[in-house]
Amino acid sequence: MRIPKYQMIKNDLKQQLRSGKFENGDKFYTEAELMDIFQVSSITVIRALNDLVTEGYLTRRQGKGTFVSRARKGKRVRFSDVEVFPFDKDDVTVLALVREQDPAILNLLKLGKKDAYFRIERLRRAEGVPYIYQKSFIPEQFIDTSKNDLSYYSSIYQHFKTAYDLHLNEEAFIETNEISFPTPDSIAKILEIDPTEPTVLQVHTTFNETSQQVFEYVESYKKWDFYKFKLSSD
Repeated sequence: MRIPKYQMIKNDLKQQLRSGKFENGDKFYTEAELMDIFQVSSITVIRALNDLVTEGYLTRRQGKGTFVSRARKGKRVRFSDVEVFPFDKDDVTVLALVREQDPAILNLLKLGKKDAYFRIERLRRAEGVPYIYQKSFIPEQFIDTSKNDLSYYSSIYQHFKTAYDLHLNEEAFIETNEISFPTPDSIAKILEIDPTEPTVLQVHTTFNETSQQVFEYVESYKKWDFYKFKLSSD
């Protein structure tokens, strides 16, 4: 799929902003300068700039021009789960690997109506106690159906790395976390808790920032007392 010119320019400028080439509050390139640098029309430049303004990287001042945002939007912020138990106490069981074509999920994966994906259900336990139930939705092209042992998909990130040389932890992602209360009955049964107990619903989408290709869409339910996270920035 060919990447639109404005998207290429936007990605280039975003990288410059993230690299520290500009300080917060600095005046940014003018439209004329960008037209000269990239040899494109004003329409293309304006679209790229508008996106960067919308995303918080740039601000516009009437009669003065475009400036780098004083907010921390151009800084990378790291969000990471803090494991309550050591990794050697963690165990993953693959519960299901099913080919599906639900229109809603196809849309989230940016796939066509005739495409398909696989739903992978996994249960994570710590010292034998179930604490995370995950449903991962992966485009069919990234699933090797010759692997008959479900445990092969206990680590989806390892699968992408080994089979496709793709490091999902280095790709762009969007993630939301919210309290699910009450917990759906089916989820509560799997996690061996009462439905009146809350869980944390984490929705995570991993994609290529340049092509916008989606690699995975994941819904995870995590026991509230196992949930802890840390935020940090560059």
